[in-house]
Amino acid sequence: MAAFKPGIPLAASADVIVPSQPSETVELTGIRNKAQHSPANKLDDPFLVTFSGENDTSNPRNWSMRHKWAVTDVLSATGFNRIMVSTIMAPALPLIAQQFSMNSTETMMSFSSYVLATAFGPLIMGPLSEVYGRSPVLHASNVWFLVWNIILGWFWSKQYIRFERGVLGDMWTPEQRGQSLSVYLLIPLLGAAVGPIIGGFMAGRTTWRWMFWSTSAFQGVMVLASLLVFRETYAPLILKNRAERLRKTTGDSRYVTAQERLQEDKSLFQVLTKALSRPLRFILYHPVIQITSLIGAFYYGILYLLLASFADLWTQHYHVSVEMSGLHYIAVAGGEIAGSQLGGYILDALHRRLQARDSTSVGVDPEHRLPLIFPAQMIGFVGLLVYGWTAQYRVHWIAVDIGMFIACFGLQISGMAMQAYVIDAYADHNSSVQAATQFLTSMTAFLFPLFAPTLYRILGYGWGNSLLVAVGFFIGFPLVISLWKCGKRWRLASPSTE
Repeated sequence: MAAFKPGIPLAASADVIVPSQPSETVELTGIRNKAQHSPANKLDDPFLVTFSGENDTSNPRNWSMRHKWAVTDVLSATGFNRIMVSTIMAPALPLIAQQFSMNSTETMMSFSSYVLATAFGPLIMGPLSEVYGRSPVLHASNVWFLVWNIILGWFWSKQYIRFERGVLGDMWTPEQRGQSLSVYLLIPLLGAAVGPIIGGFMAGRTTWRWMFWSTSAFQGVMVLASLLVFRETYAPLILKNRAERLRKTTGDSRYVTAQERLQEDKSLFQVLTKALSRPLRFILYHPVIQITSLIGAFYYGILYLLLASFADLWTQHYHVSVEMSGLHYIAVAGGEIAGSQLGGYILDALHRRLQARDSTSVGVDPEHRLPLIFPAQMIGFVGLLVYGWTAQYRVHWIAVDIGMFIACFGLQISGMAMQAYVIDAYADHNSSVQAATQFLTSMTAFLFPLFAPTLYRILGYGWGNSLLVAVGFFIGFPLVISLWKCGKRWRLASPSTE
């Protein structure tokens, strides 16, 4: 889901776009002007280490489809577990609150605190993956997640509670953006349904601590799978390793990559400082990132507000068991999954159509991703209203679930389009960009559930959701229109983040 970014190990990136034909445009990290890697250029500089074309299988873009899907599936399964961890405890919140004598705000904090770490983690992991590569950062984050998930199962207490999209862009082309996102999101989004269902039955029939122990076991399996399947996808690092081997075997120090030339006068400290500060510079100086972050943050906050309060609706107002309350989360995951699969197809088809029609476009035009957001937002708003007012008047449960399904369906498609826009617009440093945008979205995912009980207690579900729709309408539509009209000009005018 656009929305379900927590848990995804690394943000998407496309720092190197390697040409299969001499005339194609190449984007190299740190080179904002378009360079041409033609045979003539290579002859002019025989010591410049690059990929040798579409037959060079060391380039992730030239990997076999089988291996690309294997890597995508492993990342997707890891995302499944992390999203399941973020939702599995939702049905058990009333029981956890009772056990630890927590008020409503503390209860919601115990649910949303998981995503608080996802606000700060990517600010470090994203830039580091652009220095040391995707592989070491991915494996380290997997092990880190496993260790702390085990600790939560043993030592979780009231006091303790208070305390992966780079790889897709490396492998898949812009024309395959929607397809790769839809498949990548399919398995994690199942976690949105499986998590609350498992959590509901665990909470009702055994200790809620098994939620963490069971997901830790699954994470252990995924750590091993990642070690076996995943290999480095970050093209600048692959080329750097190739250059190092050439220097060693030939004894000629003149073999170098374009990125090494850019950094030849910089110390490791300077390189790391530049990389780690890059997400903050994107947030401060790039209007496109500021706007996409604001839009994504608001809708992501709504999603977590709904997730946090959904179980309470069924147990407190419809008086169903904890186990049965978890089953209603199928509506959430169903909308997300349907939105991701249909949205991916529409995203690619619309992109091809607009690219073919726009004779002035040179290369990929990221703004062609934006038109899909408008109808998707309207669908999401309609779903929120249906959910809110049917819940307000205690209409039959199927009507409430239909409203939730429609809301998640629309917001999912809208979020995918926005995510594809950011990936295409900032291909050279997308891990840092995703870290920048995720910071604000994770903060709202942490904060919005905290006022959910107050919102619905004062306004009720009907007027509460109507207020969210009104704010979303006046935030979303004008800002997306501004991106459509001014996004390209803003990107060109924004200062370099090198």
